[in-house]
Amino acid sequence: MRIAIVGAGALGLYYGALLQRNGHDLHFLLRRDFDAITRDGLKIFSIHGDFTLPQVQGYRQAKEIGAVDLVLVGLKTFANDHYAELITPLIGERTQILTLQNGLGNEETLAELFGAERIIGGVAFLCANRGAPGEVHHLGEGRIVLGEYQPGGQWRLDRLVEIFSKSGVDCRATGDLKRARWEKLVWNIPFNGLCALLQQPVNLLLAPKSSRRLVRELMLEVIAAANAQGLTHPIAESYAERMLEFTDNMGEYKPSMQIDRAEGRQLEIAAIFAAPLDYGRRKGVAMPRVEMLATLLEQATR
Repeated sequence: MRIAIVGAGALGLYYGALLQRNGHDLHFLLRRDFDAITRDGLKIFSIHGDFTLPQVQGYRQAKEIGAVDLVLVGLKTFANDHYAELITPLIGERTQILTLQNGLGNEETLAELFGAERIIGGVAFLCANRGAPGEVHHLGEGRIVLGEYQPGGQWRLDRLVEIFSKSGVDCRATGDLKRARWEKLVWNIPFNGLCALLQQPVNLLLAPKSSRRLVRELMLEVIAAANAQGLTHPIAESYAERMLEFTDNMGEYKPSMQIDRAEGRQLEIAAIFAAPLDYGRRKGVAMPRVEMLATLLEQATR
């Protein structure tokens, strides 16, 4: 399969590397790592074993790649206004677009531009960070959940699940993409938000009982808003405790938003905070702690 990676951060580089290692024809749209990767290749340091791709097809512009079978979108959501210029040159008659981005609203925006029939949504539960140029450090997890944006393309999901699975990714399909997105928000909102605000990794955030309690309260607000969205079945409150226990095993992990703030980059506040808050309001579900956290993040990054 001919695949283009648009948004070659830790997520795009990691999954792209696994797909290329399994024999797929990968094309990476690169920015700051262009020189390092095209000269020295791509290095993956992973809990599942390190490996290097000595030859990587990297490009500065999408038009140099041309039409592909699959566009894997790993952009930070604040760059979504560049969808048209980055993805249009990659579209052929049968091109599919898979977004593994955070938050809510990505599939809708892509569908408006390129047609709903092309769009597949995915939720990636990945703990990975960029290292030196041309390096990715995979610290944990890596599971992907795929779902249809428009019903009728189950065969496409099955094919992608097979491709990712054979490439070493724990991948499955879901009949409720909306639920999978909200499940990730249960983790993303408290940990990305608080770790970015306090500039502390997850282990330090969870060490005091008071801040651990706050994380759980934030999670329960997200779960309440999620369960008002017409999910196929509700997210149980016990999911919050599962996420806390899951995070206890991450050690000194720094979520991407913490790293972005430390390095002075823009934060994904709109997709991860503003959109869920809006969905909650529409259903009459208040999320005062989430709203306060979003407000503090916006104030801290002005």
